[in-house]
Amino acid sequence: MNSATHILALTTRFHDVLDKILQILEKARNNKRTRRLLRSALKDLTPLVKDINQYNQHLNQPRLEINSLIQENLVQQTACKCTSDNTLWNKCLSWFRNDNDESLTVKDVKETLHEVREILELINNENFEHKLNEEGGAPFKSAFGVPENPEFTVGLDIPFNKLKMELLKDGSSTLVLTGMGGLGKTTLATKLCWDQHVKAKFNENIVFATFSKAPMLKIIIETLFEHCGYYPVPDFQTDEDAVKRLGLLLKKVEGSPILLVLDDVWPNSETLIEKLQFQISDFKILVTSRVAFQRFSTTCVLEPLVHEDAVIFFSHYAKTEKNNSNILDKDLVEKVVKNCKGLPLAIKVTATSLRNRPYDFWRKIGKELSQGHSILDYNTELLSLLKKILDVLEDNPILKECFKDLALFPEDHRIPVVALIFMWTELYELDDNGIEAMEIINKLSSMNLAHILITRKNASDADDYNYNNHFITLHDLVRDLGIYQSTKEPIEHRKRMIIDMNENKCEWCIAYKQHGLMIRILSKFLSLCAKQNRQQLNARIMSLSTGDTCASDWSQIQTAQAEVLILNLHTKKYLFPESMEKMSKLKVLIITNYGFHPSELNNFELLDSLHSLTRIRLERISIPSFGTLKNLNKLSLYMCNTSLAFEKCNILISDAFPNLEELNIDYCKDLVALPNAVCDIIPLKKLSVTNCHKLSVIPQDIGKLENLKHLRLSSCTDLEVIPNSIGKLSILRHLDISNCISLTSLPEEFGNLFNLRNLYMASCASCELPFSVVNLLNLKVITCDEETATSWEAFQPMLPNMKIEVTHVDVNLNWLH
Repeated sequence: MNSATHILALTTRFHDVLDKILQILEKARNNKRTRRLLRSALKDLTPLVKDINQYNQHLNQPRLEINSLIQENLVQQTACKCTSDNTLWNKCLSWFRNDNDESLTVKDVKETLHEVREILELINNENFEHKLNEEGGAPFKSAFGVPENPEFTVGLDIPFNKLKMELLKDGSSTLVLTGMGGLGKTTLATKLCWDQHVKAKFNENIVFATFSKAPMLKIIIETLFEHCGYYPVPDFQTDEDAVKRLGLLLKKVEGSPILLVLDDVWPNSETLIEKLQFQISDFKILVTSRVAFQRFSTTCVLEPLVHEDAVIFFSHYAKTEKNNSNILDKDLVEKVVKNCKGLPLAIKVTATSLRNRPYDFWRKIGKELSQGHSILDYNTELLSLLKKILDVLEDNPILKECFKDLALFPEDHRIPVVALIFMWTELYELDDNGIEAMEIINKLSSMNLAHILITRKNASDADDYNYNNHFITLHDLVRDLGIYQSTKEPIEHRKRMIIDMNENKCEWCIAYKQHGLMIRILSKFLSLCAKQNRQQLNARIMSLSTGDTCASDWSQIQTAQAEVLILNLHTKKYLFPESMEKMSKLKVLIITNYGFHPSELNNFELLDSLHSLTRIRLERISIPSFGTLKNLNKLSLYMCNTSLAFEKCNILISDAFPNLEELNIDYCKDLVALPNAVCDIIPLKKLSVTNCHKLSVIPQDIGKLENLKHLRLSSCTDLEVIPNSIGKLSILRHLDISNCISLTSLPEEFGNLFNLRNLYMASCASCELPFSVVNLLNLKVITCDEETATSWEAFQPMLPNMKIEVTHVDVNLNWLH
């Protein structure tokens, strides 16, 4: 069917729909609301009928039906005037003057008029495609929108060659170039478009479009049509209409490779990208974004420059070789470059600002950087540019708050995910298992604002929501931005307070050296504290860093409103200040020692009065004794010395934490035997004792833990026996004994674990299975090594619901970081 015939067929269908309108109108005389709706809708249709006239003038001789329709709808006889009985619209509206009791529903009108619009859209598309086919030659006269070729780049060779290889491959694909803001994603994409091999393949069929935060897809496509010489540019009604027309335009060059670069694509734009994935041979889409989109396979993640490349890049823009070779020493240049943290944007802006400045100024900057100042303190332009990195968080308040919390931890140290889960569960009312917290962490990671580090991958981690081996790292300048975001408000109104007491002979310095941003602004707090006795703060979160010289002296700071306290220690011994007794709202306590040896904490009993305290995480802490925390729900001990507290303390752990529901003991090298008193903590639901290589004894009374659902004993290499009483754990669902290489057998009572769902036995080849395992009818998954799998296969006919999964050993050195 040719275009003209198709138009005539559509017009016949148009008349049929109008007949439906007339039938509806017959019922609508007494409905004023419907009359107004129809009057407006019919008025809107008048210019569309004019379009039919234009289309038919362009195509073949119109049929009588179309001529008749046009004659009945002259422009000067519109439906709004309702003055003539000869026009079609007035014929329709005249029915309102008849008497009829039936009314018209708005839904019927909308549905019918929607069909009219569909017909007119089809007519419009038919005419557009006809015009497109009549045009000769290629639609692209030259590459569209490609920025100027970068004058100087360094350190991009590896990602450049990787992406170039993908672009030169045959076939269609969508490639994603992602990385933190300011790393040079747009520069790399531009450089690719100017590459001679890329240009030789795609010729002029290269389109470079910037998406930004609120992409106006119609405007982008309209500009593209204008570039291709189409006048007038089609008036697209919707994004879908614009995409459809663009598809027709691109099919014009099908058979020739096409490259579409979508630059600066923001979160939640995946659907728009998918709309542009046309079924055209050798059609490539290159997306640059600060977000690693999950729907597309990320081809390349851009990393910061290595130091050698950063120095070359800095020297180029500072012109040190030309102007300052006689006065600038290499160490001073490298000191400035080091504080730019490999970020090309920071390097370029800093280098440009220091160009031609006197040597004394350079030396002053170098000295202050050595004292812990941030490069952002000296360059408001750089701060303004880097702040845009955080624009992706503006539409998600909780995500933005969680990002700011990452800056509460010391620079250049990994952040334990368990600590974040503890904090966020209480502060933002997230779920207790950490599922929502991990979703937030994954989002921050996908936005390149944080990096997830997993020190050891255990099969059981995902099933029982164990994140002891999960940590976060972040770029130093991103962390500085987080601090900046937290310091906008006056001190007395801030939600977070970061205090470093290591500097200036115990004078309080907020965010000094360890936190390295906005020093001059935040240091005003020093004098404020000196002038006022017991400064009252309203922050919900307090982060305090302290060293040997002033280990406990922060009693002048009133922290009654604090709900989370993060203590960062660099001392061999530490005492809680007496003012902590007044922190009645404290819910979460996180203490981390960053020294080589464990820090001894001697007055734990000072916390006894903190009835709101529900979560504690200790790392590299030596604990002589526990206090009595009756409301504590979760306790996590990581690389701690626990023998004194467990074996020689006058207070039993069951008395210290009578309502404990979760106990995690990880990498505690002095733990030889789990205390019997642990078995008296009846509310305990999760017990995890992992990587404690000297642990050899599990209490025989472990069967008393009637509420225990998760038991993890993985990588306790000296553990030889599982007590018989384990069979009494009637509601135990998850058991992990992976890498307990000294276990020789499981007790016969093991078969009494009727509710066991998941069992993890990797590297347990020497462990014999009792015949009673045939009673584990609810067992769903056995995760083990190949040799252990062979032992279980003998019981598989009697356990039809059981699935055996063989794991592969994950070998890495992340745990050393």
